[in-house]
Amino acid sequence: MILNPFYVDEIIKNAIKEDINYIDEATAFVIPENETSTAVFMAKAPGRLAGLEIALRVFELIDPDVTKKIYIRDGEDVSKGDFIAEITGKTRTLLYGERTALNLLQHLSGIATQTAEAVKLVAGTKTSIADTRKTLPGLRALQKYAVMCGGGKNHRFNLSDAAMLKDNHIDAGGGIAKTVAALREKIGHTVKIEVETRNLSEVAEALGAGADIIMLDNMTTSEMRAAVDFIRGRALTEASGNITLENISEKARSGVDIISMGALTHSVKALDISMKIKK
Repeated sequence: MILNPFYVDEIIKNAIKEDINYIDEATAFVIPENETSTAVFMAKAPGRLAGLEIALRVFELIDPDVTKKIYIRDGEDVSKGDFIAEITGKTRTLLYGERTALNLLQHLSGIATQTAEAVKLVAGTKTSIADTRKTLPGLRALQKYAVMCGGGKNHRFNLSDAAMLKDNHIDAGGGIAKTVAALREKIGHTVKIEVETRNLSEVAEALGAGADIIMLDNMTTSEMRAAVDFIRGRALTEASGNITLENISEKARSGVDIISMGALTHSVKALDISMKIKK
């Protein structure tokens, strides 16, 4: 797992505290303390796996003596019926962590699955697929990790990673040229500037102001193509807004460098994965 373990552990601990609270009444009063079992994770639908090590970490935090076997790893595809992993430990531990582990694994795999589909649909073009900051509070790094598992790339993680001037910045700052100039006076040499544009006139202004990345926001495919032809590689181009799996191939053929999709993280369908204790 490439994510910071301290960050991941904190998310898991908060989730476990939220779910178990003081006691799991069904498990604690029914299952003997020293009983052990093995549970199997199985895919119930095809997709792309993400978050398996995070899910298994749930059980390790409850009881470090659990053991695990991994059959399919993050970034790999699963088919319906595939066995993904096994975990062995106290039966109570498996039941305590089941829901939290599945919530994380299903959600992150859903993101990876949708991202993989988007990447597949733009294959053969120069366009890469990226996420946005439209993530669930507290889960951003996990969700962006899942996008990577799906073959996508990460946009900025937070407002400090890059300076993006959106429509409200530009309108409040007195226009693109004035706002970019004011920003240039303050930022450090490592910070890139991205400018959101709504039409070809704003594209020209953003390019003239020296933007590193020009976002083509809610433009038609023909407008995107005209913008790409005008920019001619002098800045990176990013298409965003109302892009779906149904129209993404057409948008990519406009020649844009990047397509960013908030839907990869904010409205994804969880991948159906089950956890069953072996009888």
